[in-house]
Amino acid sequence: MEKEALFELAFEKFDAANSLDPRIWEADGMSYPQELFFSEQHTKWVEKLDPEASDALLLASRCQHICRWEIPRKSYTMDRTGYLTWRSDLKKFHAVKAGEILREVGYDDAVVTRVQDLNLKKNLRKDPECQTLEDALCLAFMEHQFDDLIDGTDEEKMVKIVQKTWGKMSEKGHAEALKLPLSAQALEIVQKALA
Repeated sequence: MEKEALFELAFEKFDAANSLDPRIWEADGMSYPQELFFSEQHTKWVEKLDPEASDALLLASRCQHICRWEIPRKSYTMDRTGYLTWRSDLKKFHAVKAGEILREVGYDDAVVTRVQDLNLKKNLRKDPECQTLEDALCLAFMEHQFDDLIDGTDEEKMVKIVQKTWGKMSEKGHAEALKLPLSAQALEIVQKALA
């Protein structure tokens, strides 16, 4: 199979898997399976941050949170340890699931391993592609989920969340984040976090 056809088939398979998400996300008057919507947002941001993005990076953007709903947060203890364990288990789950799909469509081990390394965020600070993916994830969060999280979280905790998110991003990511049309409440939280 030609490289372009392989790439398109992998995207189709990732999107088909994410379209099974029972959770619905509302955006611009439309309803979407949540992970399908966010996988598209991750890819959109990667393409904006790196117009010359490699196939592996684009593939990783599309499957970063693949089938995330299958491991719900509530299945772990509702404390910091439970949260960190959940996040760690999710990364491994996404990497395995992505690998299965990539092998099924015909990718070789080198591409599969590279996408999985990006899913697992190996060498985040040293790997420019991994950093671009992290920036894309943070930007999609700030663009689409920030206000919902603010509504259910006290201000002090929100400021810390923004500080942690900001700390994971590159200067390029910061610049894009500051261009987002944030709500007044989100902008206030960002300003406090960066003060």
